[in-house]
Amino acid sequence: MSPASIDAQIVGEHGTTEVFLWSSARIAGKPVLELLEPTLGQNREEFRHEIERRVRYANIAIIEGIGASQHGIAMACARIAEIVLWDAPPVIPIASYNAKYGVTLSLPSILGRSGVEGIIEPPMSDEEREALQRSADTLKSALARIRYNP
Repeated sequence: MSPASIDAQIVGEHGTTEVFLWSSARIAGKPVLELLEPTLGQNREEFRHEIERRVRYANIAIIEGIGASQHGIAMACARIAEIVLWDAPPVIPIASYNAKYGVTLSLPSILGRSGVEGIIEPPMSDEEREALQRSADTLKSALARIRYNP
């Protein structure tokens, strides 16, 4: 089926600790993993890990294929510019400072002409919420190394 039919989110940092919100991933309102259960059987966890691995390292595959990832970055920048220009605030996944986590990370946010106008934290399982906190902690640790590394 078309990826456009899937409603799923990834939150946190853009990298190896990004968090896949499987608990809220849907196709036509039904949980993705529930729809795939008859096909996946015992391979459910293998399927999840393989999808997560492919997404986490997609940028490397793109860079290996065309030498850089500037096209994706340019598309995202063009979309942000369009939002600001037309001041038609959509909800998009974008990184901004989040006081709750004490770091800049990606969550669905209302983006308008004045910037991020609101952050919407989607429903998450306890496991996903803990993974998001680990993602935030990873970012804080990286920031601390940059700030205090002589």
